[in-house]
Order: sequence, then C-alpha cells, then structure tokens
Amino acid sequence: MRSATTLAVRPDFSVTAVSCRDDHTRWSAPEVHDDYRVVLVRRGRFRRRASGTAADLDATTAYVGVPGEEEHFAHPAGGDDCTSVSVTPALWRAMAGEATRPPAPTVYADAPLDLAHRRLLASARSGDVDYALAEELLGLLAATVARTVAAPARPPGGDAALVAAAREAITAAHPAADGLLPLAQLLDVSPYRLSRAFPRELGVSLTRYRNRVRVARALDRLEQGEPSLAALAADLGFADQSHLTRTLHHHLGRTPTSLRRLLTADRPPAPARP
Repeated sequence: MRSATTLAVRPDFSVTAVSCRDDHTRWSAPEVHDDYRVVLVRRGRFRRRASGTAADLDATTAYVGVPGEEEHFAHPAGGDDCTSVSVTPALWRAMAGEATRPPAPTVYADAPLDLAHRRLLASARSGDVDYALAEELLGLLAATVARTVAAPARPPGGDAALVAAAREAITAAHPAADGLLPLAQLLDVSPYRLSRAFPRELGVSLTRYRNRVRVARALDRLEQGEPSLAALAADLGFADQSHLTRTLHHHLGRTPTSLRRLLTADRPPAPARP
C-alpha cells in the first residue's frame, strides 16, 4: 500500500512525502511519469529498476527519474518513507542545462545532501513555500545535479550485491558492522575485496560510508532536539563528544550545536534526560 501527502505545490514544482508499506520481492507494474523527480529516502529501503538497471535505495542513496521513463519497484524490506521532489522539464533544464537524461541516475546521498533534504522538509513545515522552501529546493536540486549530470557515470562492477549486503548490515547496526574484519567475515569475503568494492560501486570508501550512516543517526537525534551531546556520542559509538564534533564538522562543516539549532528552529525543545 502506498500513500502520498503533498507538502508543497507550485506550478513549477511539488514536494510530496511518500510512504510504502508493501512487502514483496517481485517487481511492480511499470510506472511512467511526465516530470523530473529527485527521490530521497528518509527511512527503510527498496529496489528500483529503470532502463534495464536495478539499484538498491536507502537513506544513503537517491535517484533521478526522467519523463517517459519506465520504472519498476520492489519492497523486500517491508516498506519505506521517501521525499519526492517533482519539477517541470523547464525548471530541470534551468538547473541542469540540456542534460535531459543524467548519466548517473542513482546518486550517493552524502551528508551534505542529507542535510539539504532535512532542511527542505523543515522549510515545508514553516509554511513559507515561495521563499524558504523554494530556496532550499533549488539548493537540493543544484547538489543533485552536481552529483548526477556533472559527474561521469561509473561503469558497473561485479560487487553490487556484496556492497548492498554490507550497506544493509551497516544501516541495521549489525554487531559485525563494528569493524571491517568482522563485517567481511559476516559476508564471507576477504576484507581487501570488501574495502575495494565500495569505491567502485558507490564512489566512496567503506570507512566514509560507515561514518555517513553514523552522521545520519546523529542528525536524527539532533533533529529531535537531543539535549546531551555526550550521551549522543556514547550511544552512537564515538570515542567521546569531541570525536562526534570532529566527525560532524568534517562531513558538514558545522558543530552539533549549530546543526541542532538549524534542524529544530520550528520545534519545541526536547526534555532533558533525567
């Protein structure tokens, strides 16, 4: 079952929250749209097939759908929540030039793109569609274009299934995902092969991917108004609060305190821990 809630709509764009509660491994019937769509995952994971290529999508990946493209979806993990940003062909060309079909439709959603996604949703809650939301939307589109249209497509490797399994273990916080060696043992591959597979398949190292997932978990908690940075660092497996601060600053150029202010501007503060 799929439900959609319109968060904002204007003649040139719309922002929709989409929730799927399907639980099946088979591909859906084909879907065809007449607009460009940037779809970012908030929770869960699913599979998408388009132009003969299948991709695994979760909160660390996003995709660009183009007009007239036939898409199929599968939901082997039981459901997901996404944000779909639809724009007219004219607005897409204004951002991407004449690149009507991105060479890399699936994009690694790094921490800055994740933050842009969260800021877009926060601006939708503010109600200022014509300025605050439009500004955040254009920033998100620019970031996506830079990662799809401007970046050369990576040739497919032979370790897509391996990387998908490693991503699943990391995002599910499997105990073996605490280190490269136990993760490789869980997946029954050599640590060297696992380490080399990530740059080929995602364009980032395994270490950076793992930290990207931890940054997302930190943003989730900060978005909820987490009052204790020390507790947050301990809960997420950082050595200490300073380690958390360095990691967030490295990925996002901001401190945890500034990120909390940015993400909770329209929300009441969370109660302090006892």
